[in-house]
Amino acid sequence: MLWTAFLWGFLGSFHCIGMCGPIALALAGKDRNKYLLNKLLYNSGRALTYSLLGGVVGLLGFSLALAGIQQWLSILMGAVIIGMAFFYRKSENWVSGSWLAAGMIRLKSKLGSSIKRGGPKAFFISGILNGFLPCGMVYMALLASLAMQGPVSGMVYMLFFGLGTIPVMVLLMLSKNIFSFGFRLKMNRLLPYFALFIGVLFVIRGMGWGIPFLSPALGFPDTEVTEMLDGNITHCD
Repeated sequence: MLWTAFLWGFLGSFHCIGMCGPIALALAGKDRNKYLLNKLLYNSGRALTYSLLGGVVGLLGFSLALAGIQQWLSILMGAVIIGMAFFYRKSENWVSGSWLAAGMIRLKSKLGSSIKRGGPKAFFISGILNGFLPCGMVYMALLASLAMQGPVSGMVYMLFFGLGTIPVMVLLMLSKNIFSFGFRLKMNRLLPYFALFIGVLFVIRGMGWGIPFLSPALGFPDTEVTEMLDGNITHCD
């Protein structure tokens, strides 16, 4: 499923140009002597945030899988992703208008201060902060990482998602006019259909039909824990 994370990040970055584009352009013009380094630091910070969020969400998924609902978790997350496919923009407004709104205001204030400071450290911190900004595509990717049912797999999934956003952001830093409005509009129209495709994949994955790489038979989420439990049961017997 990692290829879906990378492609999701790539397509989703066209949607995120509206919010993250001005930030990327502001950072790009700070120091021409360290142009490439600045871009790498900023995007590395975003990828790090996405990875950490994926790890936390994946840990939650692992806990739910331990409760014996791993199969239903994948099916449920797939169904939720399908439902959110046409409402990912509204999910951003839900966060901005919820009890998290005050936190988002402080986050944007810190992000603005970091951009004004400049320097390698500020570029990296700006990327980290940017990763927490409301984004419907990130939310759906996190749902997918929850369905991965493990902290490491969730972290890796979101890392690939973050890596998928880098090409478009880097190209935008090189030239703000590189993507026409019409092209961005066409790419954005693909997002709901791709989200539907991902949701269906996770539903099929959760069915556990024993199809390699598509719907493998689901077992216990962690082999080491399984062996440990089996050893304890044998000992008790």
